[in-house]
Formats: sequence, C-alpha cells, structure tokens
Amino acid sequence: MSLPSHPLPIATRRSPLAMAQALDVQARLIVACGADRAEGEALFPILGLVSTGDKIQDRTLLEAGGKGLFTKEIDEAQLEGRAGFAVHSMKDVPTHLPDGLVIGAVLEREDPADMLISSRNETRLADLPQGVVVGTASLRRQAQLLAARPDLRVVPLRGNVQTRLAKLDAGEVYATFLAKAGLKRLGHELSARPALERSEMLPAAAQGAIGVAIRQGDDTAQTLLEALNHSASEIAIEAERAFLDRLDGSCRTPIAANVHIESMDFRGEVLTPDGEMTWREDMRFDVKTANLASAREAGFELAQRIRDRAGDALKPIVGPA
Repeated sequence: MSLPSHPLPIATRRSPLAMAQALDVQARLIVACGADRAEGEALFPILGLVSTGDKIQDRTLLEAGGKGLFTKEIDEAQLEGRAGFAVHSMKDVPTHLPDGLVIGAVLEREDPADMLISSRNETRLADLPQGVVVGTASLRRQAQLLAARPDLRVVPLRGNVQTRLAKLDAGEVYATFLAKAGLKRLGHELSARPALERSEMLPAAAQGAIGVAIRQGDDTAQTLLEALNHSASEIAIEAERAFLDRLDGSCRTPIAANVHIESMDFRGEVLTPDGEMTWREDMRFDVKTANLASAREAGFELAQRIRDRAGDALKPIVGPA
C-alpha cells in the first residue's frame, strides 16, 4: 500500500483511555501502509481534543445534553478538515453521525463486560452489603443495579477511570462500575478480576468496541482502514446499534444490547430508570452468515419484539413507535 501524500491527523479525546486507543489505531495504520515509526507518526499525528462531555463533571450526561457531547469537538475537527480520522469508543457514538461522516472501520472488539469495583473487592452484585452507596453516571447501570438490588443507593459519579477509582478510594462511594475493555486497554491490574455475567448486567450497545470515523468519500482514508476492520465485530456492533436506534437510543433511556458471537445469542434489554420494570428479548444471530444490512434488520426486529411485548408501558421511556 502506498503512503498517503499528506498527513492525516487522528482526532481523539484527551483522556488516558482515549489516547491509548488512538495510539493503537496509529500503530495499526503505520503497519498497514508500511511506514517506519518516525514516518508513520508524522503521517498520522494524534490530535487530542477536550470534549464538552469531558468538561462537564458536575452532572450526568442526561442533564447536560446527551452522549453526543463526547464527540462534538472531534466531529467538528473532521468536518473542518483538521483531522482525517477520529477514534471513538463506539458506545459513546450517537446512532446517527453528523452528515458527512461515516464509521470507516471497527477494530476487533475487546471483552464488553462490566466490572464491579468495590471497597472490599466484591465482584458480584449479590455480595454487596445492604444499603451501600454505589456511584455511576450511567442510567443503564443504575437501572440494572436497582433491578437486582433495590436496597442500594445510587449516586452520580462522573470522570475517567482514574478519577472514579480515586473517588472510590476516598470513600465517596462504596462501589462503582467500569468496563473491562477500558481497564485492559490501560493495562490496569483490575482487569484481571472477574467481570459481571451478562445475566447480572447486560453491557451497553457497542461497549468494548473501537470505531474509526472518516469523512464520507475519503477514499484514501477508507483504503488505509481496510486492514484494520474486523468484520465480525462490525456486524455485531451494527446489530446492537440498530436495536438502540429503534428504541430511541440515547442516554435518556436505560437500554442494553449485546451480541455474544460464540453462543450466537443477541440479547436486548430495556428498563425503567428505577429498575422496577424490565423487558428483555433474545434471538439467534450468527455474525458469520450476516452482513451489515441483515444485522441492522435483526436489531430492529429485536427492538420491535420488546415494543410489542411492553406496549404502552414503554412509551414514557422510549417514546412512540
């Protein structure tokens, strides 16, 4: 593959995890185009940006305006031509990208499971002491936790991995949740501990997946990404995001979705924020025989099953069909 004729900066958030993910993509692009390290770093420099979502630490994303706050500045850098690529945690990407941008590749997915991190090293929801305070900014995790343990008290807890762990160590909360994928990418020792089972806490749609966005029609960028794309992960993520899309997938709604590639099980879940009501559906889904179009159809179908079963009870949460 020939080298690009001009630098293609990689836009990302400045958090340690986001930077680690961008450096991973940079290294893969360098290998894909056959450049040496110095040449590749010049061709694909990292453009670290502070997102609106990162600046807001005193309230939840729901109160601040939605998950798009994590991608706004990065989207603008691409549309203005300041960046050729953008690296995103796919669970933070709205189901509809701004006009002119597309996801050019999805890297092979890391373990999407959630992890319970607690003061006394409990790893199961059932093991938490009665009535303790658990911190999370995720409405999904809050609802799932309260569905399993209504005796617990949930408080907002924002910040990156290091910030949340520091608040846990300081005793502000007894426990919190982190994504296993993020801990593994940071090389954190906590990643070796057991994760929560899907039956305890179904992950967010696209959790554990890294996506690389490009400008629509940028053939050079798309060609460079061909070697990075992992088809099975891309198809699984497409199905999960379609499920999210069909159910008003924003941070206003406690929604979970996960394609388990090995067992070929696609599970989706919607809850009320207080965890008192849960709707869950499963379907068989084989990424080896699916394509992006059939994955999207599967996501829509699974979401419709939940809408049909829940009926009017779901409308206050996700809106009309």
